[in-house]
Amino acid sequence: MQRVLLLLPTATYRATEFLAAAAGLGVEVVTGSEQRQALAGVMGDTFVELPLHDPDAAAEEIVRFARRVPLDAVVAVDDQGGLSAALAAERLGLRHNPPAAVAATRDKATMRALLARHGVPQPEFAVLRPEAGADVAGAVAAAAARIGFPAVVKPCSLSGSRGVIRVDDGDGARAAAARVRAILDDAGEPQASPLLVERFFPGGEVALEGIVDAGRLHVLAVFDKPDPLDGPYFEETIYVTPSRHRPEAIAAVVEAVGAAVAALGLSDGPVHGEARIGPDPRGGRPEVVVLEVAARTIGGRCATVLRFATGETLEQVVLAQALGRHPAGAPLREGSAAGVMMLPIPVSGRLVGVGGVERALAVADVTGIEISIAPGRPVRALPEGDRYLGFLFARAATPELVEAALRAAHAELDVRIAA
Repeated sequence: MQRVLLLLPTATYRATEFLAAAAGLGVEVVTGSEQRQALAGVMGDTFVELPLHDPDAAAEEIVRFARRVPLDAVVAVDDQGGLSAALAAERLGLRHNPPAAVAATRDKATMRALLARHGVPQPEFAVLRPEAGADVAGAVAAAAARIGFPAVVKPCSLSGSRGVIRVDDGDGARAAAARVRAILDDAGEPQASPLLVERFFPGGEVALEGIVDAGRLHVLAVFDKPDPLDGPYFEETIYVTPSRHRPEAIAAVVEAVGAAVAALGLSDGPVHGEARIGPDPRGGRPEVVVLEVAARTIGGRCATVLRFATGETLEQVVLAQALGRHPAGAPLREGSAAGVMMLPIPVSGRLVGVGGVERALAVADVTGIEISIAPGRPVRALPEGDRYLGFLFARAATPELVEAALRAAHAELDVRIAA
């Protein structure tokens, strides 16, 4: 029986689905986490404690463990364990992405530089690296003015739209620089963490879910994001697949994300790409820019909306590829449309509760709802926030019906937050 080590950070949403996927594939599982589990003493060789904050040390610990308990694959379920998995798999001679490629996906400055070097279409950008005593806010404002307003100021090391702010003038750029720096401080990032300034690219945003096998990108799904993401903050809400964009636009997205994957050097494993599609030039091929590429699956609980005609889940596709089981190509997605709404947090404060859940579940085509923050817990809106209130799921015959169901169900929810 094949054995896989799953890196499961304690804060991940993804543990249940990956464990179920492994069971469905008949794969023996070892779990690795940064905190010792309560039953670790009796779990024996099915658990290994890892310092995921230190990828090199975590990789060495995995190698030591594998000398005693042979492994066939090392798979990270989200960003936090990605570099540890790549380093360990490289040292063990298992399928893996090059560690440098994974590291590049986690540093927006490095990613932008690599995409620029290889001519991948992306927004015009500038990287600001703070120096002691420097006027960072002034440098950000100058860079934004040089690139052209509107612009976007963002940290290079955070994810999930945290700290991403649109600015329309110099004063806004200065204020955004200070706010992003405070967000980085709150996240425990170093004072020398760089800031990224990008030209704002108007257009519809899409997400591409794929799997890379021996350097070749196979597209699993393309999601539309029907809510405009124009700022000042960029809170993602609805994802719906299949995309309603014209085939020429989707082809341009696939080509651009594929070029980004190649530029970064990703070779094996899941890929989640974000791109923007400019206005259609009277039926021709529109301009597309790559916003980012991550060496992981879609985040949060969103992956559960993907089903394939083979009966596989997304997690099974990822594990099968890591174990060398997957045939060439990618499985076809199911015929129906599906979508998820990441429930936004309207204001910061303390969550009192969420009412109307039963009414939301009664909406036609809604298949589920999960509230991921318990009453009484603090909640933070973007750009400071780092998680969603929960997730709404829907499945229907068309993307239009899915979107309508998600909006109708969300309207039934009564989110109560105390200041």
